[in-house]
Amino acid sequence: MLELLASEIRSFPGVTRKNPIGPLVEKFANDPDNVIASFGEDAAVIQVGEEGVVLAADGIWDKLMRADPFWAGYCSVLVNTHDIAAMGGNPLAMVSVCSTSDPGICSRLVEGINEGIDKLAVPMVGGHTNPDCEYNAIDVAIMGTIDLEHVIYSTTAEPGDDIVVGIDLDGRVHPSFQYNYDTTTMKEPRLLQKQLGSMEKLAHKNLVTAGKDISNPGMIGTAGMMIETCDLGAEIEIDSLPKPDDINLVDWIKMYPGMGFVVTTPPEKTNQAVEVFEESGLTGRKIGSVKDHRELIIHKDGEEETVFNFKKDKITGISCRKPKDK
Repeated sequence: MLELLASEIRSFPGVTRKNPIGPLVEKFANDPDNVIASFGEDAAVIQVGEEGVVLAADGIWDKLMRADPFWAGYCSVLVNTHDIAAMGGNPLAMVSVCSTSDPGICSRLVEGINEGIDKLAVPMVGGHTNPDCEYNAIDVAIMGTIDLEHVIYSTTAEPGDDIVVGIDLDGRVHPSFQYNYDTTTMKEPRLLQKQLGSMEKLAHKNLVTAGKDISNPGMIGTAGMMIETCDLGAEIEIDSLPKPDDINLVDWIKMYPGMGFVVTTPPEKTNQAVEVFEESGLTGRKIGSVKDHRELIIHKDGEEETVFNFKKDKITGISCRKPKDK
C-alpha cells in the first residue's frame, strides 16, 4: 500500500509540474533589499516603509480550462486568495489576463471569476485580454497586505516541529475535474472568509513556524514542497490524514481541496493550532513531524516508505531561501 501511495505521489502531474520551477528561479537576479521573501513562498513579501505587501500569481491548469471554463475562472480567484491567506496576509485586489478568441469561453470565465469574487470578497480591478489567441487561458495576479511581524513563511520550519493540516472535508469531488474537491461553492461567503482567516489568526498568535496552502500537489505533496524549501525532512502518518469517508485514499492524496492549509508548529503549540483551525470551520489534525534527514517518509501499520529523498530528488528544487531580516 505505501509503495503504491509513494509512486502515485511521485508520478502525479500535480507534483511533476512543479519540477521546472527551480531551474527557472536560478535565472533571476538577486532580490533588492526591500524584498523580504520571494521564490519558494506562496507569495512574495515586500517591505514598503513600515508596511508589508504580498504579491502572488497563478495560471490555471490547461486541463481544467478545457474541462470547464466557468470552474477555471472560479478557481483562479480561489487559488490566488489562498496564496495570500497562507502567508498570514489579507487579500486586497486582483488583476487578470484572459487569453481566448472564443467569446463564449470568455463569458464563462468571467462568470466564474465573478462567482469567486462574490464568495471571497476580493475584487478584480484590471488586467489584459488576448482576444486573438490560439489557446484558452486565464492567469490572475493578486496583491494583499501583511503585518511584517507576523508572516508565515514556507522556509522556516524546524526539526522537531509537528506537521498540522487544517482542511474542509464537507464537500464533493467536482463534476468537471476529478482532482478538485469542492467545498466552497455550496458555502456562505462569511464561512469561507472565516476559513481563509485561520492562517492570519495562527500568525498573530505565533503558533506556527511555517505554512502553505494545500495546492495541486495534494496534501502530502504540498507538505513535501514546504519541507524541501526548508532543507529538512518529514515523517507523515497515513492513518492521521483527514479524509472524507466516501473517497479512496489513492484519489484523495492527489486532490486539491477547496480550503486547506498545512503548517508546522512546535509540539507544545500543536493543540492550540488545531483549535484555531477547528474554530474557523476546518478539520485540524496533526499528521506528522519535521525531521533533519531531508527525506519525506510515509508510515502506516508499522511500515514506512520514502516518497522523496531530497538529497537526490526534487519537487521544485528550491531550498534554503530564508526570509531576510526586516
